[in-house]
Amino acid sequence: MNPGPEPIELGVSDFVALLNQTLEFAYPSVTILGELANLRVSKNRWIYFDLKDELATVKFFGTVYQLPGPLEEGMLLKVRGQPRLHNLYGFSVNVLSIQPAGEGTIKRAAELLRAKLTAEGLFDSERKRPLPFPPRRVGLITSKQSAAYADFIKIINARWHGLTVELLNVQVQGASAPGQIVAALAQFNAEAEPPDVVVLIRGGGSPEDLAAFSSEQVTRAVAASRVPTLVAIGHEVDVSLAELAADQRASTPSNAAELLVPDRRAVKADLKELASRLHSAAGGSLTAARAELVRSALLLEEVTERILVSAANELKSRRQLLSALNPAAVLERGFAIVRQEGAVVTAAASVRPSTRLDIEFKDGHVKAAAEGKP
Repeated sequence: MNPGPEPIELGVSDFVALLNQTLEFAYPSVTILGELANLRVSKNRWIYFDLKDELATVKFFGTVYQLPGPLEEGMLLKVRGQPRLHNLYGFSVNVLSIQPAGEGTIKRAAELLRAKLTAEGLFDSERKRPLPFPPRRVGLITSKQSAAYADFIKIINARWHGLTVELLNVQVQGASAPGQIVAALAQFNAEAEPPDVVVLIRGGGSPEDLAAFSSEQVTRAVAASRVPTLVAIGHEVDVSLAELAADQRASTPSNAAELLVPDRRAVKADLKELASRLHSAAGGSLTAARAELVRSALLLEEVTERILVSAANELKSRRQLLSALNPAAVLERGFAIVRQEGAVVTAAASVRPSTRLDIEFKDGHVKAAAEGKP
């Protein structure tokens, strides 16, 4: 009888190292679906919990930064991790990502997170910023292979020209989606000249497909963006937490394109109508201006005529006054002007005896000599 190979004899540390090498080679990562139990947080950094089903329980270890949001006992979770045997604490799975699973759990997780972020004011309308309309440069975050991307590009190109769309291609569902979306938002925000608006879109799907957009990481990243954000996730009835945190929400990816830019055909029609109105207004203004000019000319002519008549009357009155004061007119009435040594004599007392006088009449001069005293 063949006794078989000799059994391997290992020290405890060697066994732990060998088992971990075997696990790392055979199962570099695994995704486990189960019901959450025994969740606890240590030092506001580390998390410990179990996933269980009817027959077994598995322990997990991770950090609080991997939590998708508030969780409750009994929730169905899908956890991706690395199975490891710790040299002191035994077997557990080191968490790589956590996702709520199942419609009920996803809905409840979103409700808990929404209540938490609402209390923080993350969805307040006062935080919302207006989007530039139309923007010159758009940062787009979505899957390039998705129908959402095709619809968005088709509609935005049909409505408006001269727009630059810069795409960051990310996964929009699954365990890797939240991290890739957050990284894309960070990349746009870190640019020296960031886009005018960041647009985050994906098409419809099951609650599990859309779960990334209601995760705490993505919702907070959208709210923290220094670039205005527009988010459209799923169909019209779907509302993710990222949409509530965005500066503006669109009902669908197609609607996001419609909200970003005007329809150039409608703009052309509006401009044509405005030009027609301006032409009509200009014509009416010109006619009114001409009528006003004619009226002003007539008024000016009337005023000028009145001024000329008044001036003629004033001139006539002055001439009459001057004529009345003219010395020649006085002489005509039989008066004479007496001059003594060239000066007009106005009083007899001013005449000196034996002075020669010049007496002016209307028809000539007479020389005389003064005699005696006045």
